[in-house]
Amino acid sequence: MSRTTRTRWRQGLTATALLMAAVALPAPAHAEDVTDYAITVDPATQGAKIDDTMYGVFFEDINRAADGGLYAELVQNRSFEYSTADNGSYTPLTSWAVAGTAEVVNDDGRLNERNRNYLSLDAGSAVTNAGYNTGIRVEQGKKYDFSVWARAESGTTLSVALKDAPGTLAATRQVAVKGGWAKYTAGFTATRTSNRGRLTVVSSGTAALDEVSLFPRDTYKHQPNGLRKDLAEKIEALRPGFVRFPGGCLVNTGSMQDYSAASGWQRKRSYQWKDTVGPVEQRATNSNFWGYNQSYGLGYYEYFRFSEDIGAMPLPVVPALVTGCGQNRATDDEALLQRHIQDTLDLIEFANGPVTSEWGEKRAEMGHPKPFHLTHLAVGNEENLPNEFFARFQKFRAAIEAKYPDITVISNSGPDDAGTTFDTAWRLNREGDVDMVDEHYYNSPQWFLQNNDRYDGYDRGGPKVFLGEYASQGNAFKNALSEAAYMTGLERNADIVKLASYAPLLANEDYVQWRPDLIWFNNHASWNSANYEVQKLFMTNVGDRVVPSTATGTPDVSGPITGAVGLSTWATSAAYDDVKVTGEDGTTLLSDDFSGDASQWTPGGTGSWSIQDGQYVQTDTAAENTLVTAGDPTWQNYDLHVKATKKSGKEGFLVAFGVKDTGNYYWWNLGGWNNTQSAVEQAVDGGKSTLMSKAGSVETGRAYDIDIKVRGRQVTLLLDGQEWGSFTDDKPAEPFRQVVTEDAKTGDLIVKVVNAQSAAARTAIDLGVAEVAAKARVTTLAAEPEDMNTETDTPVTPVTSTFRGAAEKFTYTFPANSVTFLRIRQK
Repeated sequence: MSRTTRTRWRQGLTATALLMAAVALPAPAHAEDVTDYAITVDPATQGAKIDDTMYGVFFEDINRAADGGLYAELVQNRSFEYSTADNGSYTPLTSWAVAGTAEVVNDDGRLNERNRNYLSLDAGSAVTNAGYNTGIRVEQGKKYDFSVWARAESGTTLSVALKDAPGTLAATRQVAVKGGWAKYTAGFTATRTSNRGRLTVVSSGTAALDEVSLFPRDTYKHQPNGLRKDLAEKIEALRPGFVRFPGGCLVNTGSMQDYSAASGWQRKRSYQWKDTVGPVEQRATNSNFWGYNQSYGLGYYEYFRFSEDIGAMPLPVVPALVTGCGQNRATDDEALLQRHIQDTLDLIEFANGPVTSEWGEKRAEMGHPKPFHLTHLAVGNEENLPNEFFARFQKFRAAIEAKYPDITVISNSGPDDAGTTFDTAWRLNREGDVDMVDEHYYNSPQWFLQNNDRYDGYDRGGPKVFLGEYASQGNAFKNALSEAAYMTGLERNADIVKLASYAPLLANEDYVQWRPDLIWFNNHASWNSANYEVQKLFMTNVGDRVVPSTATGTPDVSGPITGAVGLSTWATSAAYDDVKVTGEDGTTLLSDDFSGDASQWTPGGTGSWSIQDGQYVQTDTAAENTLVTAGDPTWQNYDLHVKATKKSGKEGFLVAFGVKDTGNYYWWNLGGWNNTQSAVEQAVDGGKSTLMSKAGSVETGRAYDIDIKVRGRQVTLLLDGQEWGSFTDDKPAEPFRQVVTEDAKTGDLIVKVVNAQSAAARTAIDLGVAEVAAKARVTTLAAEPEDMNTETDTPVTPVTSTFRGAAEKFTYTFPANSVTFLRIRQK
């Protein structure tokens, strides 16, 4: 996932693209309206085979997905390792309250070299942990396991209590401590249910504490150091074919050095698997890219174990020594590169090696003598430097293939669905005869409706595609509908798209860095997003092969691009001047040289705008999306000219056209993505998609002449009088999509239909087979486009029913705004 792209979404988190606002969608219709369609199935033609592993999940520790999420530990900052390296607001006592005297110490008295800090607690003093969210969640009658590593040369008694504001939650336990570091345990049975519990440890004498832990005994599959049961079971219910882990931006950001004295105990490192295995008290700590600490209690062993438990293929991602996610640095250290390559070989041995091998023995010591059957491994994630990345990727692949020829080594194509980086990466992957390429993109619902055919034209003789991260920009049902429509195209191209996973997977509602997310939770509940329900419907009704089918489309009612104009910046101060809009016939529609006031301009974003020296200047370098607009939303066929000068900041200019309102517009983004590339983006109700992009940057202090010519749906862009690019935005956002698959085990034809519009779709279906059972099993997801599932309200829920009119040819009316699966038995 790209950090820069993610930051840009935040302007549109609550208002994503309305499906009916797309330029090429049918005109709005009343709910009782009906549109006629036809689906023709061709069972005589062999379609693509669909692998059992096609759909999976991607786990990244973002939004507190691990600590405070899937990892069942209830104590936050259990080993006092929090640091300003993780978050500027952190201290080693974050989430702890002290009564008496307590100090976090980093000296030779520590528990071990990799667990650097410990707590020194004076006699009669206490520390209390607040857990996550509102506190530690306990349920009446449930059991909880406490443990602590402690040292008390003169001996002490620890009194361990679970309480909330109203009183005791469990009987207090006494733990006698004597001598050097040792692990001590105690058990609790909750006498009340509370979401606001606190764990308090009082010491009668001087003591040192580390790894203060509280786990529910009822973890997923009752495993030690286990997973939160409700979250794990929701993931399991998807029946994923694979689990991609651990990231994401965690993998390819920060230092590539290890956690050791030799490297200065670096706290901002890439995710390196050896840091995360072995006894939890000996695992390293690390800063999380998303702004908090990661304890690595949930590490590679636990990821492998969980993948096995849910019947999924493990798919780890290792760093390629080229950072991404806005950092964009290549590490030129051959010895360090070779160390990471060896670590990757060791990882394969850890997963698959015999117990007589070094790392196979480590796996067995952790409780799993049998291999984990690793078959796929990805090197790198979203690198924006494709040439540097691929040079290193080739060295990883050569070493892996030499020792483990049966492992599929996966490359990637950068952080976007198109553009210079994407094109260069794909060229290198094709020329290098790569087996599989990981694509990532996050776009508006309109983009997903427009690009159902994306993989139809991919080279069938080239690399296969792993769609490792994708989502439309929201958790409303309209977003899920657009994703469902797109997934019909993924299945139709199952010979190319071999693996696909929505992202991100988990979000703790009180620690959100990214939206949308598949599963939401807090410390006491979890709930499925609308997107989850779509994913589950597809993932549990895949089929074994595609049965070719065609459908009629929706009439195109697109018109010319219309709208006003706008100016904006992103984390940048810039000055604009000499704005002029001229109609096709030469009529001046707008002219502003800012010699007077700015009365023609309407603020629609953040920022600080003012007239300075005859220019319109935005001075706030922290503000993101400072859009101001001028003109008439009905304008069409015009030329826009503006002179722009960057004064300071991270990026360049944003010049908007076709502006209907602050959430619906096009803009030319010059010097975006930390001043590394330029692009044309389209926003529909805040959800953005990239229409074209090129590498490039903007110079500070230089005045640029920017011209944009809009004719119908064609746009031409000129920079300093030279054509920069052009595009025609005329691709229909088709709301009616279908795919048909066959389940080899049951013989069922699975007719999957998405109707992402406000009119019902009355559909004549020709199955092309002689005999089918009249009774079909139907699963329907139908809701209002804006509906979102929450903890207390789940309007997007599957409904099952029976249809008794199935035949070789029959008519079925698919509800407005719906996803419908018909399972029809062939006789």
